[in-house]
Amino acid sequence: MKWRTGILVLVLGAGLAGLLAGDAATVGVTDANVRPAAWTEIRWPFLLDQWGRGKAYRCAAADCGTEVKLYIRAKIGFCNCQTGVSDDAELERVGDLEILSDRFAALSDGRVIGVAHMKGRSRPYRVDMRYEAPLTALAIAFNDRCDVVVATVVADRERLAAAERMGLDFLNSERIVRWVEKELGL
Repeated sequence: MKWRTGILVLVLGAGLAGLLAGDAATVGVTDANVRPAAWTEIRWPFLLDQWGRGKAYRCAAADCGTEVKLYIRAKIGFCNCQTGVSDDAELERVGDLEILSDRFAALSDGRVIGVAHMKGRSRPYRVDMRYEAPLTALAIAFNDRCDVVVATVVADRERLAAAERMGLDFLNSERIVRWVEKELGL
């Protein structure tokens, strides 16, 4: 009987160690262990509006832990020239969540972000879709004087913090910074 109890304790201990290792792999990951996200450009999936088409990218679950989509476009002359995207009200005014749905609600306060030399904000939202399950998305906006660049990142709610890091890394990549500079005439 003692050997069965010993085996049970060993199996449970190994299972707990595996579970904790899995948590460490998703929660306490250091940058040295993270593979850079592999973003692939996809077709802009939204109807044409006053801001035109932007760029759309996808990172597959195999590369990002979950599928992440990022939509980005410039809105020339649409930002508060004096303060930029300095608060959540301005982020919501200039953001692009309405390309997904007109029904969305903030999940928490926004935070300050930076892309190249520009500053802005990021804020998570629940987006209610008309004929689909709700989405979680980040509204991101950053500006240069009166011009703003907006990005929308869509990912699973449990992976939204990681998706934000990957999205901001991508927005700060040379590829996207060059595109932003071209769009803003910098």
